Amino acid sequence: MPDTPAPPTVPHHRRPRTALLGVAGVVTALVATLLAWPAANRADAAPTAFVHPGVVVSQAQLDFARQKVNAGAQPWKGAYDQMIASKYADLSRQAKPRATVECGSYSNPNYGCTDEREDAIASYTDALAWYITRNAAYAKKSIELMDAWSGTIQDHTNSNAPLQTGWAGSSWAKTAEIIKYTYDGGWPNASRFATMLRNVYLPEIIGGSNSNGNWELTMMEAATGISVFLDDQTSYDKAMTKFMGRVPAYIYLASDGALPKTAPGSGLDTRDKIINYWQGLSTFENGVTQETCRDFTHTGYGISSISHVAETSRIQGHDLYTGDVGTRLRYALGFQSKYELGAAPPSWLCGGSVNRGLGPVTEVGYNAMHNRLGNAMDNTQKLTEQNRPAGTNNLFVAWETLTHGDNPS
Repeated sequence: MPDTPAPPTVPHHRRPRTALLGVAGVVTALVATLLAWPAANRADAAPTAFVHPGVVVSQAQLDFARQKVNAGAQPWKGAYDQMIASKYADLSRQAKPRATVECGSYSNPNYGCTDEREDAIASYTDALAWYITRNAAYAKKSIELMDAWSGTIQDHTNSNAPLQTGWAGSSWAKTAEIIKYTYDGGWPNASRFATMLRNVYLPEIIGGSNSNGNWELTMMEAATGISVFLDDQTSYDKAMTKFMGRVPAYIYLASDGALPKTAPGSGLDTRDKIINYWQGLSTFENGVTQETCRDFTHTGYGISSISHVAETSRIQGHDLYTGDVGTRLRYALGFQSKYELGAAPPSWLCGGSVNRGLGPVTEVGYNAMHNRLGNAMDNTQKLTEQNRPAGTNNLFVAWETLTHGDNPS
């Protein structure tokens, strides 16, 4: 099946020669290796110098999208038209910042939750519109929205605070990167915005979460993006460590064994706990996720954040798509796309019934795994092209046909 390639082989690594070392020497060498690992040898480590703009969307990708839109080429022109006609591109928009954003479960209560997320998406929309049109009014509106929040917000509270912070933080980081590094009209309050991200957003998300996997994935998306904007290698490495532990615990591969992997610190130490965490699923197939049997909408959040972090990492010089993360992402896209397109699920999968609604989340991963790496992904391709132009989920995903649709950069 095109969307279900063979599981990856496990690479074998030579053991270092330790025969001539005494016990103390072995311990010393091991400690030195472990200390050097995060900074020197990990494939996901922070670069020596961050690339800007470098959060999900690169300069080259922006240039490609701009050229295609200005040439009237499809699907990019249609994607741009969709974006510019949306409420998020309205230049008369007024920000609605709050000192404290309070978000309970499913945003109930909703004190500033929708306002914050949508102002962040609007600011990102304006940043994209600025880049493509070079109309400074869009850049100024993007900055106006960022400044309103950076001059006001002090905290996120209630049970959904970490997720809310991740959703809004993901959009803010993408926006700030584009404006700071492409707009030459000035942004006097850029340092205040950076302080907001460092003091209000990053502490809420950097520690991760043992809730459903989409939480931690979205939080790490925001944390990696914010770290890039702040040129903060330490936070970037910490976020990537969480991310690399969460992805294998979110998307199953047959090579994992009889049960899915668990994230470090999850406390899922028995079969019953793992199955309960996986929404009662007890049979596993390549690409099924921890939330597939919850619903495809939340699954889409997780898949999207995985692709966003991988895309940021690629821009920063480390291509996670060619390793375990990419393999799991490819399987997850194919598995979910098959059933999103209407295939009848087998009885072992969620009792033979799935809740569809994956959302506009396939463009980034599909572009990376199919267009760049050449993997045949028939189901994902069909779903992606059928859903173009991909719009926004009004949370943290927006306009990805425009920025990543068949984008070779």
